[in-house]
Amino acid sequence: MISLGPYEFTQTDALRTLGNLGDLWLTMMQGRSSSAADALEQNLIRSITEAMGAAPNASLSELGTLGAQTLGDSPALEGILASVWSTLAAASQALRADGQMPATATGAVTQLSSSKGGVPKLALESVDVSFRGVVGDAQKSRNHHGRPWQALCIYSDEVINQFRADGHPITRGSAGENITMSGLDWADIRPGVRLRIGAVLADVQAYATPCKHNAQWFSDGDFNRMNYLRGAASRVYATVIEPGRIVTGDAVILEPR
Repeated sequence: MISLGPYEFTQTDALRTLGNLGDLWLTMMQGRSSSAADALEQNLIRSITEAMGAAPNASLSELGTLGAQTLGDSPALEGILASVWSTLAAASQALRADGQMPATATGAVTQLSSSKGGVPKLALESVDVSFRGVVGDAQKSRNHHGRPWQALCIYSDEVINQFRADGHPITRGSAGENITMSGLDWADIRPGVRLRIGAVLADVQAYATPCKHNAQWFSDGDFNRMNYLRGAASRVYATVIEPGRIVTGDAVILEPR
């Protein structure tokens, strides 16, 4: 187990974090501009290149993929993961300082959901959230879920309602989200932004990749309707910055001041 502050990574978590590094960085930076974040990227590339003894001029995505494939039990894995984790957090802050985040806005929690694995997740009136996510919640497959940057899965009532209006049988909690919210422009809820959800502070870290288990919620089985590549309809994953309690109806503040 690798511990980075309050966050714990299994070896699989660490390797899959590296394997997703290119996407984590790209989706956070897409459409945004920050010389400070660019400098952080170059420093991270140099750090990983030196630690792995990799060929020069590789991209961050290429280095992450190579690390995921080759580091395994390497003693270098923990140091590289620590650099990646701290740089992702620092880049988000750099973007915020450079005015690349959306304006503060307020929505509300419409449903909290949990399960012992699989979908749908079932409604709860309130939940306690730790650095690992909703206390008592579980994922059926740890190969694709459960890393610290996937601690919370969040989705939009407005997106769900549009799918339902189009004839799809999806409902709150169907797609495996822990938190369903309304009142925020879902295009703004993307990697890099910060949310205050009840007492919990969380950083949106990644888009959630849809899978075949969600085909049942679409009349034609096309679960990729939830893929971010097809518009602002993806669930998102978030890292917990401050644990706490969330109650249905709590305010959700985008980019709290």
